[in-house]
Amino acid sequence: MSLPLPIGSPLRGCNRTVLALEIRRVLRNVRTVVLVIAMPTSFFLLYGLPSRASGGRPLAQVMVSMAAYGAMVGAAGCGAGIAVERALGWQRQLRLTPMRPLGQVAVKAITAMVLGLVSVAAQFALGAAFGVRLGWDEWLLAAAAAWLPSLLFAVLGLLCGLLLPSENVMQLAGPGLALLAVFGGLFIPLEVLPRVLRDLAPFTPAYGSGALARAAVSGGEVLVPVAGLATWTVLFGALAVWRLRRDIRRV
Repeated sequence: MSLPLPIGSPLRGCNRTVLALEIRRVLRNVRTVVLVIAMPTSFFLLYGLPSRASGGRPLAQVMVSMAAYGAMVGAAGCGAGIAVERALGWQRQLRLTPMRPLGQVAVKAITAMVLGLVSVAAQFALGAAFGVRLGWDEWLLAAAAAWLPSLLFAVLGLLCGLLLPSENVMQLAGPGLALLAVFGGLFIPLEVLPRVLRDLAPFTPAYGSGALARAAVSGGEVLVPVAGLATWTVLFGALAVWRLRRDIRRV
């Protein structure tokens, strides 16, 4: 049993009991779990099977890119689910609890990352079945590179869920995530994009996710992608906390 955080703690309400309930609730949604596995799997089969003849590294690159995309979609979709909770009046119920806005953001972000981890595990299992062979340290590095950036998309999804009505949030977030994935080089190499888009790509949220995924199996520069991921995560997280506080004051 977890010890309660101090009354004044900004993370009050974020504890193992709440996390366990949230994670169980999300993983019980079979449709959501199937979606975050099926979507990147279809892209893996589309892009990965033609690259099998080129050897293990190109296939590994497709695998880790699709794992990063699946983690991105799963985390963002889970975070955006707060829009439904707002529509059902759940924020009014939380107003009666000691949970603080930052604690609620932390619970949603961690839960979203768990869903993203499910997608990463599925893509890695598929990659291994289709012939990806890496050292154990490379598997761990690739898994971390694909999964950890999902924190950014968890808070981005949460922010979208706080700003948009429940009936519109995924209609806008879905195409938006696909566009970000293009700028991150998760679907196609950035080299094939027009020069102006290549210059713009490093300033987009998904660039760091794609760059880390590629670097995990093929090498490459990581300081700029990590800095970009950290900056966007802090920005979106701060905006989500601000919006959540505003919502709580209103209900």
